[in-house]
Amino acid sequence: MKGVVKLAVVLAVAASCFGCKAFRTLGEQRINAQGAPYELIVVCDQPEWQGALGDTLRSILTGTITEQQQIESATILLFNKIWTSNPLNKEEIASIRNLLNDQELPFIIGSQIVSALMLGLQAAFDKEKLLLLFDAANLQEDEIRYRALIGILLTLYTYRKRTALYPQIADRLAALSEGFPNFTKAIRTITLRFILARETEKITRKLQDEIIPEMIKLGPKISQKINLKDINPELLGNEMNPEWQNMLSNSSLGKKMEEFSELQQEGADVMHSTFVHLKHFPFFRELGNWFIPFTTEHSAFGNQLSKNQTEKDMLDSMTLAAFMCNSDKYSLYFSMMQLPDQARQMMMGQFGSQASEMIQQTKEELISKRGKLEIISGQYIQDLYRFFKLYPGHLDFDDIFTSALDFHNLPILQPYVSDEESLTTIAEYYLRKNYFLDALTIYNRLSDANQESDILFQKIGYCKQMNGDIQGALEAYLHADLINPDSKWVIRRIAGCYRTLKQPEEALKYYHRYEAFNPDDLSIQICIGHCHLELKNYNEALKYYFKVDYLDNKSTKAWRPIAWCSFLTGKYDQARNYYKKIMDNQPNTQDFLNAGHTEWALQNIKGALAFYKKAVEKESGDFSKFQEQFNQDIPDLLVAGIEEAEVPLMMDQLRYSLSDIF
Repeated sequence: MKGVVKLAVVLAVAASCFGCKAFRTLGEQRINAQGAPYELIVVCDQPEWQGALGDTLRSILTGTITEQQQIESATILLFNKIWTSNPLNKEEIASIRNLLNDQELPFIIGSQIVSALMLGLQAAFDKEKLLLLFDAANLQEDEIRYRALIGILLTLYTYRKRTALYPQIADRLAALSEGFPNFTKAIRTITLRFILARETEKITRKLQDEIIPEMIKLGPKISQKINLKDINPELLGNEMNPEWQNMLSNSSLGKKMEEFSELQQEGADVMHSTFVHLKHFPFFRELGNWFIPFTTEHSAFGNQLSKNQTEKDMLDSMTLAAFMCNSDKYSLYFSMMQLPDQARQMMMGQFGSQASEMIQQTKEELISKRGKLEIISGQYIQDLYRFFKLYPGHLDFDDIFTSALDFHNLPILQPYVSDEESLTTIAEYYLRKNYFLDALTIYNRLSDANQESDILFQKIGYCKQMNGDIQGALEAYLHADLINPDSKWVIRRIAGCYRTLKQPEEALKYYHRYEAFNPDDLSIQICIGHCHLELKNYNEALKYYFKVDYLDNKSTKAWRPIAWCSFLTGKYDQARNYYKKIMDNQPNTQDFLNAGHTEWALQNIKGALAFYKKAVEKESGDFSKFQEQFNQDIPDLLVAGIEEAEVPLMMDQLRYSLSDIF
């Protein structure tokens, strides 16, 4: 009888939304035993029931379908009515509100009402729909209220100017903040989840371009070690074959898979690329099904009694699988049902075994409100992502995921997420995901109230530096240095900024400060040498370069500056010796060019010509590009004793020698 009541209530609301008094009466009085609900449609004289809509409902309610199918069909009608109605009238609003307040409302129906309200609001603003979302956000059912809060945040973001004109919305938001558990933390969590959604395309590309090709290459090697015909699952333990592990360790795949495992634990959408091509099933032709929570009771799964234990176990496992959004769970099941029986049973068994650990973790997380919030909001946001990217008619909707969705910057929300903890948490997340401008916006807000945090100004400087604002970064680093002059990281950053800004003399001061902390840091010795080189203190630069070469004789990083400084100081034999070493270690165009200069200074015209030819060849025969680099060095050649009149003659000889090649 309870199922009949639920069906009657859903149909009542669906009908009342279309203006039928008979159905509104059914909803208000909760009639549950006075004949079949469809009888009300049959006798109703409202014109709405005489057309296509009436025919549809009659076919639903009088056809040979199950009670569950009737509920689902009615819910679809309700969903489509709510999201397409703009605006809702008073009677429709009252009916939806009454339904939301029904203590026996199935969470799936409530969730679909909320999603329909959200989608309708994205299409057109309707204050009453937004107020209904506030009603839903006050309900006890977590699935409904978390979805409702997401819908509220999206609406406030989409209509951030318009909503400021309605004091009632601000009042409802204030009231919600009092009744919603951990309201600030909830907004913060949802904000972080939307930031994480930005990573989806990047993750998808990495999977397609790096991980999958690597797996394909590795596959034959693994298959050679395995005799698939001899595998009996009942005789095998859980230990991994060391040979497989070695293959993974010796390839880059192991590290990449570890990275993706960490992303998955964080809640990143690592499954999108897997399911992007699995949304073609008839189930997804219905718009509302892109938002529906996963339930094993759905009629799409057929008769539960007829299923074998493996299939039942898989469906039960999928219900708690937090690492998959609802849309993907439906896709997975439908895909598996397309397989031959033997393959299907194997895949289902593998899913159950692989998912068991993560499902146990999910059960533990669901105990806490925090766990519920992260799981439900994470799955829902991924479902939204699937809809706005993959729904066949998605181009008819404005894609919310093309926007920043920086809820913390909305004036109407700032009273609830302007605390230091929330802003710092969001900023750190932006920083970790390399969204430097977004992070900088928050750090600048925080700095207005805190000028004494060196860490804060370090991060401001870093964000500016990563966005190419070197002068701004330098100013922030200098501020941090005033607060804490013992930060080696800051000192080095300041020095680097000065070098980038072509101020080597200032850079030297800070490199020497860093050197006092770390006198054995050879990378700093190199940098000091570079500063002296830029200041044309070539002999001083050589001291530091030779120090690096002596203390790190396995490294080649000092060879090039030693060779060039040797040339500039007239130590041509020394330069030649180092260029010989460079020639045996992957020389570039500039190396060939500089080696040619050295040979010319030593009066070895033939040797100089040979190196110049190799430099041109390195540039794929582009003589103009070579000459552009060569011309920059002419002043240094003149200092080395080359006559200015000899330069064009060398170029003519070079062109002539190249004519046989190019």
